[in-house]
Amino acid sequence: MKEPALPREELRGLFLFEHLSDEQLDWIDEHAVLEHYAGDTAVIREGEPATCFYILLSGALRMTRLVSGAEVEVKRSDQRGSYCGATQFFVHQENEHAYSATVYAVSDLTFLTLPAAEFAIEFRKWFPMAAHLLEGMYLGWRNTDTVVSSRRRLLALGELSAGLTHELNNPAAAAVRATASLRERVAGMRHKLAMLAKKDIDPDLLEQLLDVQEQLVKQVGDAPKLTAMQQADREDEIGDWFDDHDIDQGWDLAATFVAAGLRAENLDGVLESVGEGLIDGAVRWLAYALETEILMGEIEDSTTRISALVGAAKQYSQMDRAPHQWIDVHEGLDSTLVMLSGKIGPGIEVVKQYDRSIDRIPAYAAELNQVWTNVIDNALGAMGGVEGAGKLTLRTWQEGKQIRVEIGDTGPGIPEEVRQRIFEPFFTTKGVGEGTGLGLDISWRIVVERHSGDIKVTSEPGDTRFEICLPIEEQASL
Repeated sequence: MKEPALPREELRGLFLFEHLSDEQLDWIDEHAVLEHYAGDTAVIREGEPATCFYILLSGALRMTRLVSGAEVEVKRSDQRGSYCGATQFFVHQENEHAYSATVYAVSDLTFLTLPAAEFAIEFRKWFPMAAHLLEGMYLGWRNTDTVVSSRRRLLALGELSAGLTHELNNPAAAAVRATASLRERVAGMRHKLAMLAKKDIDPDLLEQLLDVQEQLVKQVGDAPKLTAMQQADREDEIGDWFDDHDIDQGWDLAATFVAAGLRAENLDGVLESVGEGLIDGAVRWLAYALETEILMGEIEDSTTRISALVGAAKQYSQMDRAPHQWIDVHEGLDSTLVMLSGKIGPGIEVVKQYDRSIDRIPAYAAELNQVWTNVIDNALGAMGGVEGAGKLTLRTWQEGKQIRVEIGDTGPGIPEEVRQRIFEPFFTTKGVGEGTGLGLDISWRIVVERHSGDIKVTSEPGDTRFEICLPIEEQASL
């Protein structure tokens, strides 16, 4: 439904028009119309010809964009005077303008609508220099952003892929080695069992030996972690037992029994079961059984590690998840640490001071993961990266209607003159070719503009802290 536009006084009350002349307001009044939309209605569709410039008078709207075929919400607003639609009307283009986003009415709302083509002509007449500057800035920013963002995404993806590949390679290689060794041990165990059978061993005795094997194998999972000194002492103890019972090359078997958590008294039980005549074959057969169990444990640990890494990668990328959801920030922090594990050297200690009782928050999880990545990556870089040393601290807590995430490092700190500019686009302290200066700017926009939160930094030598504040309730500006 269309109606006459607003009175001049009400038009001047909109921040876009407050400094226009009376003649300019008259033109607005002559060409503008009021349009009303019910809640849950699509006002404009992305990709359609951009024919109108919309100014919100009342109600709330949300904007979405298509990303890989899925709608992603990029903005919500209920601020009077917010505008959308043909927002690039002032740019000369050979092809027809198209709406860059879809706009939905969240509640019943009213727009003041201007015809984009006619408004563009008047705008360039009213503000010729501003129009040229805006057009140049817009086109320059768009071209620069396309080149720099694409390059930055490729570099970041390459680094994360390299780190994840490295992390996956270790357990995968361990599983392959353990599987090859397991095949040899199973073959050896069959061989030893055949040798025992050839000695006409009593069936009851064989059954008793199998019972002993099961008892010893069950102890493998509970084997204690030993220091190098404890390991050597126990190997000497078992090696001496083998020497006392004339078992050749017993020192070669001792490590397997110690790794399985056994001691000399366990071997005394084996001796009581089979006697001196069969103790040599029984010990070697048991060694194969124990080593088989140990290798199966290694395979299980390796494949579990691979599964955990894949799970962390899916959580980090938010694969198969809605863009906007209620999340536990700890999941994103942990998955980010996994993705950046290749940059965490042995000299860097990671300390987690999580308050697991804090509320879940409504957020764009994948975008917050980008914030954690940028801040943690900068912290690791400040401490020297893989070759560096220091402490990376992640702390969470809740204050009223906000949750706080603090990421700290023990690097050299950020000088005051740099600290005042770190959230500016393209500002970086890195050398040429080492950074784009977009990481913290993007982080600021994600936290402040997308999530209605706040991000601040305090720093002195040896103690730099980024504090991210996020609301626990839905915000209209999401």
